[in-house]
Amino acid sequence: MTALRRSIFFAPLAALSLAGCGLNSVPTAEEQVNAKWANVQSEYQRRNDLIGNLVETVKGYAKQEKDVLVGVTEARSRATSTQLSPADLSDPAKVRAYNEAQSSVSNSLNVLRGPAIFEAYPELKSNENFLTLQSQIEGTENSILVSRNDYNEAVRAYNTRIRTFPDAIGAKVFYGAKPKVPFEAAAGSQNAPKVDFGTAG
Repeated sequence: MTALRRSIFFAPLAALSLAGCGLNSVPTAEEQVNAKWANVQSEYQRRNDLIGNLVETVKGYAKQEKDVLVGVTEARSRATSTQLSPADLSDPAKVRAYNEAQSSVSNSLNVLRGPAIFEAYPELKSNENFLTLQSQIEGTENSILVSRNDYNEAVRAYNTRIRTFPDAIGAKVFYGAKPKVPFEAAAGSQNAPKVDFGTAG
């Protein structure tokens, strides 16, 4: 067999061998993680945009309850200042900090979404703007949950791929791939937020 024939014969085998070592599948899986992460960020941004409108609407009815509204606004501010880029998705500390910042927003919003606020301010029940915003935030919270689950599934698939043969070879040799960090429940998220509008007694 001549050198030319050998190269023609072995070239496809080499390509198949490299493809089987994660040369294409590893970056494809990482791009899937990044795409799902972008969806999570989009949902958090939508929630942050809605919060401003919700707070302003509630202010009209609950002017004296500044602590509750300040808490929501401050949680939103912390969440928007805590950034997490695709490059940070392999850093557990950065993912944890981002997760905790976003969870503090969810906890503070629970006060404004729960039945206690209607007990303190019954007139809000008939405020169309408030009810619409409350519904939109509820839907956004659900969308965030779905997006986070989709992201976690993409992370699971990626982490499995870079650790299993044969893709683990390409993941290590060509990309120096590191496991991505999934979202977990933030510390204390199992506890219901304390609701107090100062109306007792």
